[in-house]
Amino acid sequence: MLTKHKITNIFYWVTDLDRTEAFWRDAVGLDVQRVGEGEESFLTAPTAGGVDLLFFPGEVKAGNCPMIVFDLPEGGIDAMVDALLAKGAALMTPVSHAPGGWSAELTDPDGHVLSLYQEDTQPR
Repeated sequence: MLTKHKITNIFYWVTDLDRTEAFWRDAVGLDVQRVGEGEESFLTAPTAGGVDLLFFPGEVKAGNCPMIVFDLPEGGIDAMVDALLAKGAALMTPVSHAPGGWSAELTDPDGHVLSLYQEDTQPR
């Protein structure tokens, strides 16, 4: 039913908008924008694929947010993992073989999982 529909947003609950903004802007490198003011504010971060990540203040519980996968077309997965760890990410799964390439899973400061993937043809 949804196979012909484009994903436009991925939604996250977060406990601290300022911390979330800093992590996704400074560690991940997305152009994070704050929308609204006070209790009505939230964050949006467009991605190169046309999917916006949305971050709203609220209760963070296991299973109430999705995992996203970032493709690294130019390689460098080891350096990216190291950079994210230096900015407050936690390692779940170290860089390891994945179908056709390499992957690693980390969590952001709220425990949301993000995955990195690169093809075998790119330098680690």
